[in-house]
Amino acid sequence: MHRAGRAAAAGAVLAMAAALGGCAAATDGPGYYWQSMVGHLELIHRRRPVTEMLADASTEPALRARLERALEIRAFASRELGLPANGSYTGYTDVQRPFVLWNVFATPELSLALERWCFPVAGCVAYRGYYDRDIAERFAASLRERGLEAHVGGVPAYSTLGWFDDPLLSTFIQYPEAELARLVFHELAHQVLYVSGDTTFNESFATAVEEAGVERWLAHRADAALERAYREQSARRHDFVALLRRYKDTLAAVYAREVDDATKRDGKRRTFEALRADYAALKARWGGYAGYDRFFAQGPTNPQLAAVGAYNDLLPAFRAMLAQAGGDLPTFYAAVRELSALPKARRDERLRALGGRPAAGDPTAAPGAAPSGRAS
Repeated sequence: MHRAGRAAAAGAVLAMAAALGGCAAATDGPGYYWQSMVGHLELIHRRRPVTEMLADASTEPALRARLERALEIRAFASRELGLPANGSYTGYTDVQRPFVLWNVFATPELSLALERWCFPVAGCVAYRGYYDRDIAERFAASLRERGLEAHVGGVPAYSTLGWFDDPLLSTFIQYPEAELARLVFHELAHQVLYVSGDTTFNESFATAVEEAGVERWLAHRADAALERAYREQSARRHDFVALLRRYKDTLAAVYAREVDDATKRDGKRRTFEALRADYAALKARWGGYAGYDRFFAQGPTNPQLAAVGAYNDLLPAFRAMLAQAGGDLPTFYAAVRELSALPKARRDERLRALGGRPAAGDPTAAPGAAPSGRAS
């Protein structure tokens, strides 16, 4: 579709920005969708072509270097990974705040069942996204007034699934090189395939693509220091996700017991105390690395632990599919598209046979909730 026609069509459904990879502002009703559209269009309006910025002598040297590398990563994504060749990540927007969005998650006080909201295009997801943190906090407060437990988490990036040319953002441009590559490959993977209402499928698929992509980027760069830094960060990420998954299972067992609520509350308190203690021990083993401290700034909470899994639960199955494709990404994409056309129950059955762990009822997490600290 011609860009102007495509943009017009996208504008008609930009309510999807409320949920595409985590995206708005008025807490409910038409205002929510309106601010979703306005918030995203503001990013597009302020976007500058990277080539223009590189030609501008006033562009700060450190930013110039990051933008140059980002363009290399972007070209590699299409040339070597079969990811869409379009204008995404060839422009840059300074959003002038620490996160582009804030996602709100909620569960009952003594449950890990995430509240769900449904939107055009994105389907039903377990979060609400806001471009304004204060409004996100007000929405979270309204959920708490209903007796729910709510969490607000910052989101550095999101995808419009190819409806628009998503820009590089100030919220992630300074990421370490391999982490920047991860993010770009992951977000472009959402443009290859997106199944409405099945976040775990979407995020696990995109994570499989990002993993394969970064391995190939590292081989392309042949930089020992770059690879060492990435392996260290990957090991920490693996350790942290494993920690959260372990305590998520522990908390689920606490809530499943046939005991009174007071006993469950005590079990919840003790579980979170143990999680904090084990995290402190993990930090010590990492030599004091504090990159995941932000996770504990508001908690931990039920919604945070409930969200763990969207990026990883089906990852073993997608890795197996990629291996079956002989590592050829276009062949892998075709196989995943074929799988995505099946009813969810049959999809999940096939993925389970390949080693995946589809969640019962798919109480999926939102991009941005992932312990990696980045979103999709």
